[in-house]
Amino acid sequence: MKTVPVWEAEGMVLCHDLTQIIPGEFKGSAFRKGHIIRGEDIPRLLDMGKENVFVYELSAGLVHEDDAAHRIARAAAGDGVLLSNAQEGKVQLAAAHAGLLKVDAGLLHAVNEIEEVMIATLHSNQHVEEGKVLAGTRVIPLVVSEEKVARVEQICETKTRLVRVMPYDRLAAGIVTTGSEVFSGRIQDKFGPVIREKVERYGSTVMRQVLVTDSAEQIAAAVTSLAEDGAQLIAVTGGMSVDPDDVSPLGIRLAGGEVVSYGAPTLPGAMFMLAYLGDIPVMGLPGCVMYNRTTIFDLVLPRVLAGERLSRQDIIELGHGGLCAGCDVCRYPDCGFGKG
Repeated sequence: MKTVPVWEAEGMVLCHDLTQIIPGEFKGSAFRKGHIIRGEDIPRLLDMGKENVFVYELSAGLVHEDDAAHRIARAAAGDGVLLSNAQEGKVQLAAAHAGLLKVDAGLLHAVNEIEEVMIATLHSNQHVEEGKVLAGTRVIPLVVSEEKVARVEQICETKTRLVRVMPYDRLAAGIVTTGSEVFSGRIQDKFGPVIREKVERYGSTVMRQVLVTDSAEQIAAAVTSLAEDGAQLIAVTGGMSVDPDDVSPLGIRLAGGEVVSYGAPTLPGAMFMLAYLGDIPVMGLPGCVMYNRTTIFDLVLPRVLAGERLSRQDIIELGHGGLCAGCDVCRYPDCGFGKG
């Protein structure tokens, strides 16, 4: 920090806020700490009685906080991410469109190991709406070394970058609703409307719903029929527990489903099944999906619609954060459910 005459300060960085008072009109910060003094600022500074100012001088190898933050944010941002203007060494990264947020935690950790720079993000693998703030970055001091900024840029130089938003595929979904009580008309189906609303929320459609009895063979036939008719996602609702009539898992296997996981470390949703019939995801949905606001289905569906093929390891990792708090007012996905 040094003192310089204001008319020699162009291009230098202010070390502190400068307050201006115009009686009856204005009192506040005219120039913020970190502001780079421009030629047009000098008359106003003189009007404020500032003939000398405290400044940092940007010597070779140093980057101003705003420039550094913008470079870091630009390096971190992948597809589907927009940047705010830099202000006081901070830049926000926001969603350019609705989709699935993906954060590379390894890159994030590597960046935050570098002193004097930081990036904070939301949890990965959650649905975000257009305009949602996904991450923020800033530089801690007013100036930072070029070498540190360059290290961040090098770390983030990957195909997908540190933060991105994956758009959803518009899939045709099929529903197989099990249960003799529904098939016979004794009770009204409550599962179908829930699945339809959640699928359509992400831009996909339900092409057909098939009602079947508690028969593994009928379930298998319905799954096969939907696949042959062009379903790109199939949900089998009910029949996922341990009663003698709960034969949905067997029906999915009889249809040729390659089971990824039967059972998930989440509550609600422990009796969930994920299988693949070729490239078609087939989900066995337990009863909780019908009456709980947020379940395992809400964790898996966005990832499937974003084109991910989930593995057993992906399901296992849901256990950390897999306990829904059952809040009186559900605010998912702005909560910890499913976020390790």
